[in-house]
Amino acid sequence: MALDAAKIHAVLFDIDGTLSDTDDQMMKQAEVVLRPFRLFLDDHKQQAAARWLVMAAESPGNYLYNMADRFDLDSLFIKLLDWRTRNRWHRLKEYWLIPGVGEMLKILAARLPLGVVSARDERSSLAFINQFDLSGLFNVVVTSQSVRHTKPFPDPMLFAAERLNILPEHCLMVGDTTVDIRAARLAGMQSVGVLCGFGREKGLRRAGADLILQSTADLPDALGFEI
Repeated sequence: MALDAAKIHAVLFDIDGTLSDTDDQMMKQAEVVLRPFRLFLDDHKQQAAARWLVMAAESPGNYLYNMADRFDLDSLFIKLLDWRTRNRWHRLKEYWLIPGVGEMLKILAARLPLGVVSARDERSSLAFINQFDLSGLFNVVVTSQSVRHTKPFPDPMLFAAERLNILPEHCLMVGDTTVDIRAARLAGMQSVGVLCGFGREKGLRRAGADLILQSTADLPDALGFEI
């Protein structure tokens, strides 16, 4: 697949792992939990164990959905993932911004309407946006409370496109998980998978990403925008 930049009239972003460095932040917290085991684990093994803990805590729904897709059981697990995402734990008091994302958003906002499509609740989504004074850059913010079904259903992306008054096929979705990519595909949108979260290139490509980037901050260059 190849990204058709000429068709993109708006860009939508996931938050966790795409704009917010939530994964690394939670990795640090997991490493604290693992400190009592440092006599048995070297630094490399501690990091690997911390990563496993975060993925186990944050991504069981994503894992189930991916496994269900492999065995053509999507319909059986999609409602479970919808429920789990709505009840996801988001209690961070402070957020981290992925390096370069602030400047990237300013560059894109000068050229295209932007939006957020997050599985977070409204309060934590706005808390992240307001902490970094990003509200003026987004034309629409869609959360798990905005529509009946959140990702991996296409509903939130279609809702965002409608609010922007832009056809879904002219919207680009940027996210770090296969759930973001699959939801974009169901909505008829192009998608970019980023590797600054917990997504892996093989999985993102398999889900149908039109382009894979190391970081969301690389998006202006990928779209041919002068930095």
